[in-house]
Amino acid sequence: MDPMAVMDTLRDCVTLLQLVKQARDLQSQKKRLWVRPWLKRRSDKSVYNNLVQELSLEDHDSFKFFHRVNQDQFLELLSLVEPLISKQDTRMRKAVTSHERLSVTLRHLATGESKQSLGYAYRISPNLLSRIIPEVCEALYQMLHTSHLKLPQTEDEWRRVQADYNHEWQFPNCMGALDGKRVLIGKPAKSGSIYYDYKSNFSVIMLALVDAKYKFLYVDVGGAGRASDGGVWDKCTLNRAVQGNVIGIPPPSTLPYSNIVCPSVLVGDDAFPLRMNLMKPYPGKNLTPERMNFNYRLSRARRTSENAFGILSAKFRIFKQPIITSQKNISKIILATVVLHNYLRSKTPDEYRIEEQRGQQHQTGNAGQPEDAGAMRGLARIPRNADNDAKAVREQFMAYFNNEGRVDWQERMAPLH
Repeated sequence: MDPMAVMDTLRDCVTLLQLVKQARDLQSQKKRLWVRPWLKRRSDKSVYNNLVQELSLEDHDSFKFFHRVNQDQFLELLSLVEPLISKQDTRMRKAVTSHERLSVTLRHLATGESKQSLGYAYRISPNLLSRIIPEVCEALYQMLHTSHLKLPQTEDEWRRVQADYNHEWQFPNCMGALDGKRVLIGKPAKSGSIYYDYKSNFSVIMLALVDAKYKFLYVDVGGAGRASDGGVWDKCTLNRAVQGNVIGIPPPSTLPYSNIVCPSVLVGDDAFPLRMNLMKPYPGKNLTPERMNFNYRLSRARRTSENAFGILSAKFRIFKQPIITSQKNISKIILATVVLHNYLRSKTPDEYRIEEQRGQQHQTGNAGQPEDAGAMRGLARIPRNADNDAKAVREQFMAYFNNEGRVDWQERMAPLH
């Protein structure tokens, strides 16, 4: 064998070994930098340990605006979720505290600020925030939904809802207002066209039942964007519960100051079918004054759901743009905002009234017609056939609203001649 060839081969081997060693050294250096130096200064330099602490001592209103909850509410929420979100320190680093975890999650929901931006402010890596935020949202829902997102299950509970609707919106026997929204999202990875809707957006469908005081009674989240708007209610668990009467719905009763007997009903718009227990407006434009009066009365009651969505998006501005997160975390974020909305309406109803006004403005355009707010889009209006029994119930309500159930201000809306 040629000695020169042997020497060339040996030199090549040495060069290869040197390259391998350099690559390993570089990889080792990267591993030693698994925590960036500026992240280690979180306890001294982060927005939570500086600005938030200043706000808690000096400016309570700004603290509330920053988190959408006041200090007492923040501490109450923390006491509820802390057992579920707290982590132990390790030998390598200190864990993000439960206070910081709750703060950054509330800030994300309140503003929709990106994880990268929040990461710089809170000095928490975006990858860790991608785990923290869904985990805290899930904990909030787990601890709050039993007391703040409860569908009535007895006749007495439903009658209290009906009494509120009759008192506030002059629509007796109403168990709540139905509405559905498409919540825009970023395209989930490996989802294909499942979430691609007919308006060329990626979205999930959120269906809700709202009481007379803008509180959510029931929420269904997760319908894929390509699902038909017409089939959302048909596949909903609430629809099956209402049809099977397994939630204690009151039997038909006499409407106030009349002899007219009508069933307990939900109210919705043209995205829903007309059923004996679900009222919707009369279709068309050239309606009789009597039917116009019915449509107006139903619209007043139904607007509670429109306004509830408007209040929700005004309070939690994460709904002002498509939600960027993984497929499994979308529902966690939406449900967390819903229970927080109900929690705040229960705790501070007077302070929440400014949000009512903002919600109404967000949901109503200059002509008084509903308009979409940010990343929430209404469901399509779909013509449907109705059976004669459902039409008869609507006729009974129409007759009542134009006779015994007529109110003084109704004269100005659609006078009868």
